[in-house]
Parts: sequence; structure tokens; C-alpha cells
Amino acid sequence: MTAFCAPIGPLHKVHLVQPHGANATVRLECAMQSVCADLVLQRLDPDPALPRNRALYACLRSAILDGTLAPLSRLPASRDLAREIRLSRNTVMHAYDQLLAEGYVLSRVGSGTFVAATAPDRLLDTPSAQAAASPGHAATGLSQRARNLLAQPAASLCQWGAFMPGVPDVTQFPNRHFARALSRLWRSPDPTLLTYGAGGGHAALREALTAYLRVARGVHCEPGQILVTEGVHQAIDLAARMLADVGDAAWVENPGYWGIRQVLRMNGLHVQGMPVDEHGMRLPEDGTDAPRLIVVTPSHQYPLGAVMSLPRRQALLAFARRTGAWVLEDDYDSEFRFGGHPVPAVQGLETDAPVIYIGTFSKTLFPGLRVGYMVLPVALADAFRSAHADLYREGHGMTHLALAELLQEGHYAAHIRRMRVLYGRRRSLLARLIREHLGDAYLGEHNSNAGLHLMLRLPDAVDDAALTQALQARGILTRPLSRYYVGSTGARGLLLGYASVPEPEIVAGFWTLRDVLRTGAGIP
Repeated sequence: MTAFCAPIGPLHKVHLVQPHGANATVRLECAMQSVCADLVLQRLDPDPALPRNRALYACLRSAILDGTLAPLSRLPASRDLAREIRLSRNTVMHAYDQLLAEGYVLSRVGSGTFVAATAPDRLLDTPSAQAAASPGHAATGLSQRARNLLAQPAASLCQWGAFMPGVPDVTQFPNRHFARALSRLWRSPDPTLLTYGAGGGHAALREALTAYLRVARGVHCEPGQILVTEGVHQAIDLAARMLADVGDAAWVENPGYWGIRQVLRMNGLHVQGMPVDEHGMRLPEDGTDAPRLIVVTPSHQYPLGAVMSLPRRQALLAFARRTGAWVLEDDYDSEFRFGGHPVPAVQGLETDAPVIYIGTFSKTLFPGLRVGYMVLPVALADAFRSAHADLYREGHGMTHLALAELLQEGHYAAHIRRMRVLYGRRRSLLARLIREHLGDAYLGEHNSNAGLHLMLRLPDAVDDAALTQALQARGILTRPLSRYYVGSTGARGLLLGYASVPEPEIVAGFWTLRDVLRTGAGIP
């Protein structure tokens, strides 16, 4: 049985699994009839001089050719369509017969009329088909910023498997506790949770985050300073819009996360890469013009893995205060340290620091949740909250309240503790395999005992981007280090995520990786 979505854009097939009796089938067919009738009423040529059966034929033929009526989709019965579009049944039957004669539809006795799997060959070069294939105004009208973005797309279509970096083990998510909270909320939903929000996130979640961040990350905050976002990207986007103008400079780590660079560039900022060493981002000693924004990952530098030292953190805060710059502290996976003392947030080092602290549940729970948060200076909180409501039309109240329960009842902290043990074990296994079979030199010099990935360093002569493609052909997902640099290519290496990979798959994936390194890069 095939059904269709609402008539906005092309109609996509949705498969109904095990419909519950005849009533489900009737409802599904009625929905299809209404959608098809809406389509006809929108497209039917109103010219009274054109016979109605020809007009209906042309309307359906056009919808078949441009894919709005998908191959093998079922058309309504002639009697039902005639009733809905207020034409005679004979008119509809004449149109169907013409489509059948020309091969656009198939008729199955006892089943109905269906769109043919492929359009007739002679019509593939018709003006309609050519117009659909032509780039037209939509492609040529892209802005220069859009063309720059699309020239180097970085997001991977596949986000699960060995050794995809930055992905937690989503199979370990405490779904029973989360589902129980959601189920209870949905039994008698509060209407305020189902409409637009304008408070920067549900109050219960902001309060729970305040308690958690004070203890776990040493962050100075009150609930009114917290703004809940749809991930880090939205937080960076909002900060760029609110604190910088087109043409302003933004400093990012070099190498650094490509996603942040893309968001800043799309806001018209001049992105400058600042070098990274074992102590984190290096600040210039000369009279370089100060930026408006400085984006750092001090707890676990992405992608190299360094932890920003205390002197470097203090120097960063002093520089920001002196120049009027704002520090955006991306604390994306700080919960996962597998040795040593926890590293407190830069935001908590000084009272009223010029820092916007940004966190996310993507690494601790699952990326598809799309919930992050900002801790804003008191002076900025009201303005950011108002702008966020106007720009993004926030919602997800049910999700926020269920997350608040995870935090308040201790399930979130317990999940973090379990994941630290699991990820630490997987990291140790991957690091041991690299040391024993490749050598210590292949472990990046800045790798700290933290995070969700390891950096595999490669000789400078190796094309890590080509190597990544060769690995993907063998079922191994990685990211090339060279793509994380601004400007020059920089060092070569592979980011190896281990968090989402069970130990047997780590071993099997490593042997595939080693084989490709030997054959594709000449590494013994």
C-alpha cells in the first residue's frame, strides 16, 4: 500500500507497514484522493475553449513528467476523482484512457490505475523534461557567499561507522528514562509546551543546566544567563549576528572545526586562522588588529586534542578585555576525560569574563537531539533571548522538559560516568593498536587523554584526502586533517573516532586501515 505526504512540492511515497484492517486502507486511499484532487485543481487549465478531458489529461501528464506523481503511485478511482474535482466521470475516464494509450499509466484489473515506472522514451527530450534538467534561475541566482560555501562542502553524508570522528555511541543513550518522561508529558500535554517559545528554553532545563554546569564545569551562571539553542552551529550563528558586523574579523583555531568557519563566513566575517600548539591557540605578540570574535575549544582542541594551559587561558582573557573582543568557548566534549583532573571552563576563571560559553548534548547523548546551550554575560542575556525568539522561532518544549528530568534525577550524570569508562576502554585499544603496529610517531603529539577521537599523524608527503576516499571505499570513515586548516594545507593526518565503535569493530577496522596505509600511502 502506498500513500503520499501533503501536497507541498513533489509527492513522496510512504510505505504503511501492516495497516490495521480495512479502515486503515480506506483512510489511506481517501488521503491520496484528496491530495490528487488538490493537485488537479491547482494545475487544471481554466481555458473554457479547451475540452475538459484534454485539460485533465495535460494536467496529469505534466505531473507525471515532472515527478510530482511518482512512478508506480496509484491514481484515484475515476468516480472518486470526478466527484472531488466536479467533472463528469466520463471526462476523467477519457483522460485516463489517453494516458493509458500513451504509456503514462498502467491499469490493473481489480487494483486500479497506476503511474508507469518510466515515462515513454520519446518524451524524455520534451521541453518539460529539458526545463527540469536546466539549472535555470535558481542556480544562477545564488549569492557569492553561497557559492563559496558550496565550493568546499565538508559535511559527510554518512555519520555512523568506524572511524567516524565526533560521534558518540548513540546505542547507549538512556532511552528508557527519556521515553518514560516523554510518555508521561504526552499523556496530558501542557499547551504552553506545544506552541512557540520565547524564553530561551524551558525554565526547568535552564535551571537544571545551571546546577550541572556550576559543579561539573565550574561555570559562573544563573538560569537567566542560559539560552537553549539547536546545537553549537546555531549558537555561533546567533553570536556572530549579535556581536559582529559584515567585514569584522573572527579568529579561529588553525587547524579548527570547519563548521564554525562556515557559519562565520556565511555571516560575512573575515575568518583568520591562528596557529595552535601544545598549549592551545597562540596569540600574536605584535600589534595585529584585534578581532571581534575569538572562537576556541580550550578543554580539548579540535581536531589536534591539546588542552589550553592556564597561562594561555589567562592571557586570552586579558587580551579580550584589553581589545574588546568576545571569546566564544566551544566546550563540545569536555565531559570525557579519561585521566587527570577535570579541566574547568575558561568562563569560570574570572567574574564577568568576556566569554560566551557554548555546550551541547550532541556528544553526551546523541547528535540528532539538536539541543545545545549558551551561557551569556548578564549584560547580553536579554538581547540574545529576544533575538533568538525572532530569528529562530524556538520550540521543543517537551524535549527540554524531558532533558531537565534526566539532569535533575541523576540519569544524565550516571550516563556520563558509564560512557567515560566505555570510551576510555575503546580509546586505549585503538591507541595500543597504533603504537604496536604503526609506532608512537603516528599518534599526534597533542593527543590528550580525552575526547571522542584520536589523531593519526601521517608523513607530509601523504595525500590524506585521497587516503580518506580510499578508506571509504573499504567501508572505513575518517576525516583528513588537512581539510581543517585555514589557508595553507598544513599537516597531514586522519581523525579516527572510536566512541561509537565496539571493540571487535575497532580491531577489524584497524586492520583495514593498516592495509590501506600500506597500499595507498606506502607506510610499512
